[in-house]
Amino acid sequence: MKTSLLAHAGRVWLALILFFLYAPILVMAAMSLNASPFYQLPFKFTTEWYEEMAGNEQIIAAAIRSVLIACVTTVIATALGTCASVALFRYDFKGKRLLQVLLFPPIAIPWLITGTAMLIFFFFIGIGRGTPAVIVGHVALALPYVIVTVTARLSSFDIALEEAARSLGADSWTVLRRVTLPWISPGIVAGGLFAFAVSFDQFVVSYFLSEPGDSTLPVMIYTAIRKGFTPEINAISTIIITLSMGIMFLATRKAKFGGEH
Repeated sequence: MKTSLLAHAGRVWLALILFFLYAPILVMAAMSLNASPFYQLPFKFTTEWYEEMAGNEQIIAAAIRSVLIACVTTVIATALGTCASVALFRYDFKGKRLLQVLLFPPIAIPWLITGTAMLIFFFFIGIGRGTPAVIVGHVALALPYVIVTVTARLSSFDIALEEAARSLGADSWTVLRRVTLPWISPGIVAGGLFAFAVSFDQFVVSYFLSEPGDSTLPVMIYTAIRKGFTPEINAISTIIITLSMGIMFLATRKAKFGGEH
């Protein structure tokens, strides 16, 4: 009886957590289909805001720029982070422990401080503001997430598998390609998803490093809200959330994050 009550309480608690997480998203999605620009009820269905969003060149340009920057960031951060994780896993060298510890402060330091520091540093070395600076900044922020995720996957890897492959005549590249990478691929996919999310959602660093008139989507949304919130923001946000959840669902199904092979 007691176990049954605890199980019921656990389900209720989980339901409340899910409601807390997803209720604002569902309300936003519903309001993107409401005819009233002031969110008045009763609800009247319309696709007007999606049509206006599709014709808004600023929103489309900012969204495309954000996706491109996020894709470039994902490729660079995932490649560098995976290489760093494999190196930290395979080799022991002086200062290794210090390097591992230094991976965590970029995650913990407020992005406002990080953005200010990057802006000053990039002007100091002559890069200034612009797309290259934004990409470098996003890669710097995404790298720790990739390294931590891939390293976590590597922690369950049996080094004897690599040794067995070498004993059968495989060179280092073959061992990495045929043994190590297939095992850590779920961690690489997860790290890539983290990198994309960090880049696409990044506001502070993008705000500091973007050139005027060439903003990413989060910066453009912030600017639009300051001028006056419109349901077009609800529409683009709903589309982004739907696509993100769809990609995450497919990735979790294909990558088998539970370690099943």
